[in-house]
Amino acid sequence: MLPWWAWVLIVLGAYVVLSSIWDIVQRKQAVRRNIPFFGRFRYLFEKFGPPLRQYIVTSDLSERPFTRLQRSWAYRAAKKLSNTEPFGTQLDQDAPGLIKFNPAPFPTPDLHASDDMEPVVLGPNRAKPYAVKYIANISGMSFGALSSNAVLALSKGAKIAGGYMSSGEGSVSDYHINGGGDIFYQVGPGKFGCRNEDGTFNEDKFRLVAARDQIKAVYIKLAQGAKPGKGGVLPKEKISAEIARIRGIRMDEDCHSPNCHAEFNDVPGLMRFVNTLRDLSGGKPTGFKCVLGGEEFIREVAQYIATHDDGPDFIIVDGAEGGTGAAPLSLADHMGISLQEALVITDNILREEGARHKVKVIGSGRIITGAHAAIALGLGADLCHIARGFMFALGCIQALQCNTNHCPTGVATQHWWLKRGLDPTHKSVRVANYMQAVHHDVMMIVRALGLKHPNEIRRHHMSMIVEPGRRVALTEIYPTSMKAFRQTRIIRREQLPAA
Repeated sequence: MLPWWAWVLIVLGAYVVLSSIWDIVQRKQAVRRNIPFFGRFRYLFEKFGPPLRQYIVTSDLSERPFTRLQRSWAYRAAKKLSNTEPFGTQLDQDAPGLIKFNPAPFPTPDLHASDDMEPVVLGPNRAKPYAVKYIANISGMSFGALSSNAVLALSKGAKIAGGYMSSGEGSVSDYHINGGGDIFYQVGPGKFGCRNEDGTFNEDKFRLVAARDQIKAVYIKLAQGAKPGKGGVLPKEKISAEIARIRGIRMDEDCHSPNCHAEFNDVPGLMRFVNTLRDLSGGKPTGFKCVLGGEEFIREVAQYIATHDDGPDFIIVDGAEGGTGAAPLSLADHMGISLQEALVITDNILREEGARHKVKVIGSGRIITGAHAAIALGLGADLCHIARGFMFALGCIQALQCNTNHCPTGVATQHWWLKRGLDPTHKSVRVANYMQAVHHDVMMIVRALGLKHPNEIRRHHMSMIVEPGRRVALTEIYPTSMKAFRQTRIIRREQLPAA
């Protein structure tokens, strides 16, 4: 006869074994699939975390780069759960730097209102223009930095929602294509997918990739916000034979992209390369991605656009707060300027030079909610790109293991066991839900401002807290120059139909 405690141990052991088996075979939660039984404690800690953090550890607003409140919003949006908040805001409404929208006394009616908007068209005068239906789409995240299942889920999610995703610098993989989503092909300094053995550009390889129907646009990556002035890094631990084949690189050493393009080193050269890629792609919208450090570069670009009918169809402005799987601390902390300032500089200068109507601006950098996207639109963007928000939709828990190949949720790893925990079919629905939720949030703000389209949001619709008890209109903090104002009026007058 066994003692009572032995029966307790047997029952507990059986529970642990059966729970572990169930965790391994279920597909909804990657943490439980990858870390059977013990992964369940994450949800227990998550449930009891908020009341405990009021007394120990951290608050919901103190974590970085994204607070728990922001991550929770993304998780709920991806699961299509209620995103209302009880008992009022937790944000300090007197915190300097907080941007507030100015509600209209008579909002646009929202009863039975649709979130559909008039599409934003990239390259309307090109051979193959592309109409964008969502304000926020999936930013560049390479296969290699992300797992195959993560890329497949993102592409499937983009297909379900009707949005698009960027390929990232690591080229277009089978997982991008098999998901069925629209794709923006990113050409970085490493020329992955369109390179010769020495790393230089191969026109024939590029033409083959860009000719695919799913490739809707092409853009050149000059730099990214988290590490401007340095090429991408893919640790050798994350380089599989498949990744090496797709990129055209070695498996036994870290993959370091060059920090600049060998094909050009000035604005005229950049413009020539933009035009070359558009011609090789058959007339698809073509642009570039940059990080600003001042006005000189974007002014020279604007002057070119104003006086030519070629050049970029869109410019992706990446803020210094952007993310990456691996970045030197010195660059991540101290190189480049924030998205807010960069968008204002870009918008002002394009208007001053009379080029704003000829090019679209896409903002990228720590955007996660509809409010963040709407602020970017008001500062000068036409569209937004989001990376880490969509990673949260995939199940990322901000474990900060992106550069180690040990991501516990299977998002940013090539480890066979960990990536199998992420089920593309299930997670793709969450990706689509999140894309639609961000867009719905933006449209809700649009109607609260008394507007009809997100691109009608302007700086005068917002204000900023500069010190406790003092709010200043954003037009005072980020004024539009008189030259830009006059040029905008001239362009509008020219676009009016003849009497």
